[in-house]
Amino acid sequence: MSRMISNEREPATLRFVTFLSSSAYGVYEYVSQYIGEQLARPTELSVGQSLDALTDEQVDVGFVCGLPFSLMAQHDDAPFELLAAPVLHGKRYRGQPIYFSDIVVRRGSTFTSFDTLGGCTWGYNEEISHSGWNLVCARLYKCGLTPAYFGKMIKTGSHMKSLAMVADGELDAAAIDSHVLDIFRLHHAEQYARLRIIETLGPSGIPPVVVSKSLDGSLKREIQRIILSIHNDPHGVGVLRKGCIERFISVTDEHYQSIRHMYMQVQASLTNANAL
Repeated sequence: MSRMISNEREPATLRFVTFLSSSAYGVYEYVSQYIGEQLARPTELSVGQSLDALTDEQVDVGFVCGLPFSLMAQHDDAPFELLAAPVLHGKRYRGQPIYFSDIVVRRGSTFTSFDTLGGCTWGYNEEISHSGWNLVCARLYKCGLTPAYFGKMIKTGSHMKSLAMVADGELDAAAIDSHVLDIFRLHHAEQYARLRIIETLGPSGIPPVVVSKSLDGSLKREIQRIILSIHNDPHGVGVLRKGCIERFISVTDEHYQSIRHMYMQVQASLTNANAL
């Protein structure tokens, strides 16, 4: 019997990429380095510029947003698979791999809830963001509204930029990834005190860690074993805490189905609204 030839890769250097907020870069840099140390092989972490990097074997492990993951993962030829997802510190996370979208305004703002934001200057990070855009649109369409509900919309490019613009009065409100907001509160308490949460949307499946399907199977299992146990390391647990992460756990595609379903509903509503 002929022996099957494997197409699995075992690269000399493991390449990590993050598509998440810059506020979490430090903790993911540590995770990347820790995995490399445990495997006794070099690693490198870069900031993702395009999701195309996930499709052509430029990346071995990625920290990605839930929405683009859920859309790409629905295809059989998706080049990556779920590895793990973080569980955040805080009672509202209930020890589950979830997060929220917090609607923030300035501390002295007269806006008191999402329903009072009609005609405001609204900021969003990007259209491919679940917490900054998709979840907000779903909330609007559920009430029979469209993004035109906001008087003016400004694309900021990032949650951190949205926070700064709300604090400076350039925006009236914005929807912020609760993980980003938690880190901001922990490390920038004075600036955070200038803000106020008026409503929370969610929960949703938190942005996961994914791994290339083309990696050697035993290597993938070792990477997963290490990331799932990093909170047991005395130094590792301290670094995770600085990033508001309690630990990493295994997740399945089921955790992200609601995000995908919500996106489809939003796109259908957008199409219907544009047809009118």
